[in-house]
Amino acid sequence: MILMCPETQVPANVSIEGTQISLRAAKNNYDEETGDIFTFSGDQYFEAYVVSSDRAGNFYNELILQDLPGNPEAGIQILIDENALYQRYNFGRKVFVKLNGLSISKSNGLIQLGKQNRGDLDPITPSEIDEYLVRSEIIEEITPQQIDIGDFSPEFLSTYIQLDNIQFNRNLFTQTNSTFAAETYDQFDGFRQIEECGSDDSALLATSTYADFRSVNLPATSGTILGVLGRDFYDDFYVVQLNSTEDLSFGSERCDPEFFDCGNNTEEGDTILFEENFAEITNENRLDPLGWTNLNVNGGEERFVDATSNGNRTLRISAYNTGENPLEAWLITPPIDLSQTRNEVLSFDIRASYDNGTILQVYISEDFNGDPETANWQLLEANIPMGPSNQNATIFRNSKIDISCFTAQVYIGFRYQGRDPSRTTTYDIDNIKVTAE
Repeated sequence: MILMCPETQVPANVSIEGTQISLRAAKNNYDEETGDIFTFSGDQYFEAYVVSSDRAGNFYNELILQDLPGNPEAGIQILIDENALYQRYNFGRKVFVKLNGLSISKSNGLIQLGKQNRGDLDPITPSEIDEYLVRSEIIEEITPQQIDIGDFSPEFLSTYIQLDNIQFNRNLFTQTNSTFAAETYDQFDGFRQIEECGSDDSALLATSTYADFRSVNLPATSGTILGVLGRDFYDDFYVVQLNSTEDLSFGSERCDPEFFDCGNNTEEGDTILFEENFAEITNENRLDPLGWTNLNVNGGEERFVDATSNGNRTLRISAYNTGENPLEAWLITPPIDLSQTRNEVLSFDIRASYDNGTILQVYISEDFNGDPETANWQLLEANIPMGPSNQNATIFRNSKIDISCFTAQVYIGFRYQGRDPSRTTTYDIDNIKVTAE
């Protein structure tokens, strides 16, 4: 569908002098190997369509353009030192970008257009906008690309996408519904984990702390997200950015996993059946003679390691910079005998840092024999925290889980499922304890 704007707003006939090239061809002038800024000369231009909107404040001093209204082949970020760009370059607007004098580079994982200034890329100034951007009278209906989280790749960056069967991580709703970006720990952007039903894939929704909807509560159901695919500021992971909350269509039932449920007793008894705070584990190899299993089941080298922060010793796991894809590691306790007690409660502390997805789960088994892949495991409803995306966390979250319906020897397993570089969250585990009456 093509919408025509009044002729008083946009010239009826737009005439651009020069040679038209594709947006993809323009982007190809940037050399990924050297990383050098390239400055255009001559009369080349390309046409594209606006897929971002700063009306709600989630985009700032930028336009995101893609080359086609549907099935785009390329997208790009244009830096512009101007607010309220949506009034002139609204969503779906066809624009012509004249390249002479503009420069192309890459920053924060995105290919960008702007003005070169002493080796940096500056935004186009307000007085220069009309020199480089020409509006067409045409506003196209933008058809989002329907993809899965597992499809995220550079070819989809700076394009408008659709994700179906999506929900926000359940730990965002443990007490009160989290907001998009108004929590005390949000700085510049709020990152909220989204999960794809029917797969193990997850990603992060990025919302500016200046967005109008930053204080809106996240929807607790599941549904569809429309947005622009980008990268975080440090270029560590993919993010999805909304133009507004109208890009969310939620209302379907959630698809959380089924947890094994023994009951609701979380009051710890006086009898300690098992306890480990890792204070004496100065090397993870010291776990072996104590009956622990610490294993990378993919054949890689990375597993849980001893770590210390602020004088507190923990066991830590992270896929970051390991080169392992996938990385599945298990930390499994020695056998814990529940046959002579009752009202057993499992407790432990977990901390998440550099969080780009919840990739730790906690299980219990009665028949583990050394190989976690052959044992029967029951998934426990643990409080897996969501930590900061680009720094170490300082706070642990405690879990207390009723395991009183088990009456024999059990093993507790912590399962980490990462892959470098996309799923690399760092976890610290501490103070594992089983009590009973």
